[in-house]
Amino acid sequence: MLSHYFLAFGEMFARDIRRLNECVVRINVLPLGAAALAGTSLPIDRNETAKILNFPAVSNNSMDTVADRDFVAEFIFAASLVMMHLSRFCEDMILWSSDEFGFVEISDAYTTGSSIMPQKKNPDVAELIRGKTARVYGDLFTIMTLLKGLPMAYNRDLQEDKEPLLMRWILSKNCLAIFTEMINHTKFNAWNMYEAAQGGFSTATDIAEHLVGKGIPFRRAHEIVGKIVAYCLKNKKGLEELTLNEYREFYKGFTDDIQKIIKLENAVNSRKHKGGTATAAVLKRIGDLEKSFAKK
Repeated sequence: MLSHYFLAFGEMFARDIRRLNECVVRINVLPLGAAALAGTSLPIDRNETAKILNFPAVSNNSMDTVADRDFVAEFIFAASLVMMHLSRFCEDMILWSSDEFGFVEISDAYTTGSSIMPQKKNPDVAELIRGKTARVYGDLFTIMTLLKGLPMAYNRDLQEDKEPLLMRWILSKNCLAIFTEMINHTKFNAWNMYEAAQGGFSTATDIAEHLVGKGIPFRRAHEIVGKIVAYCLKNKKGLEELTLNEYREFYKGFTDDIQKIIKLENAVNSRKHKGGTATAAVLKRIGDLEKSFAKK
């Protein structure tokens, strides 16, 4: 399941890469020749200039060319999504590194000691990245507000586009770099994760789906499993502790295979469809993403 979790962020970052690549395509247009507003009467050849400078396209309207800052807003929006994805990942690392979870241990190089509790490690890098995200959001709002009331074409207000663009590029790049290093120096406690995954009647849905496979409508299967869970809670038992006879008190058709159904490993690997948690599905998607990233 941890690999499936990582893949979820793999999908997010893959979308980020596509968005940034698409942003480059829209930015990579020759502006030269638009002059300050309406082009020039001098005998220029913009297509030839684009060819010499290796631009794949030429802007189509001189006034729009001068006034346009869509590319700034688009990049900062794309950077905002990158930072949002990093922040979500960091939030999990912050929670998982706490004693209540104990799922991960972040290297001392990316944490600091508490000012008052000597036993405590603060996940500073993760918290700082989570905080820096707000600054990128703020700059997105800044550039959108800057542009919303401007008349055509160039206005001196547009000099304020430089800081949001350049500073957020640097910030996002640095956050990505240090986040990568932090994750590379984080230990994941697989046993604690496995123990936690066993709790909370996590395979109750698998029992319901097992009953659906026997022809029982899901609403009825849901009711049966709800009663089983209530019985477990009342008797302080887990699903794996119930005997076959106890299961049959709720549905006579239960057989010995119910113990296999509720086993965590089997539950994970039963989701064999594309996008599922089964080992084969996860490995297939990892391979697809590796090929995709290799082409970038």
